[in-house]
Amino acid sequence: MKKNMLIFGGGLVLLLVILAVVVNYQGSKKSEGNPYGKNNLKQSTIDLLDDPLYQNIIQPDDLEKQIKSGESTTVYFFSPECSHCKRTTPIVVPLAKDMGVDLLKMNVLEFQSQWQKYKIEGTPTIIHFEDGEETARIVGENPESAYKDFFQKQAGKD
Repeated sequence: MKKNMLIFGGGLVLLLVILAVVVNYQGSKKSEGNPYGKNNLKQSTIDLLDDPLYQNIIQPDDLEKQIKSGESTTVYFFSPECSHCKRTTPIVVPLAKDMGVDLLKMNVLEFQSQWQKYKIEGTPTIIHFEDGEETARIVGENPESAYKDFFQKQAGKD
């Protein structure tokens, strides 16, 4: 009886190890060539790689360069684990597209330093920059009309 339990336990451990290796391998294959420029993405980020709502990702160095260039820039700071972001993204992304706003996306789960750099207190947060300076931000889950007003006023889009 004891021998059978040891065999069963050993088989179960082996099965779990094999499963962990396969899942890790699949995640690493899916994240190859990703827009984050990283190999060790969180699973919640990997799950969004093919989602059309989570394209136009910008990396921290590129964002800093774009802002410093003085170019008008609108950035959506989100976390793939944020429940408010999961409800807001399907509203904000199509709205921005319809209004002609180039909405860059910054994943603060993958780029933790961006929380402090841009004084992000919660996600989602959208910040608009003009001439290298922040000119406006909208924080949290809001009605679609609030995002529309934000884009009209700050990004100059109708």
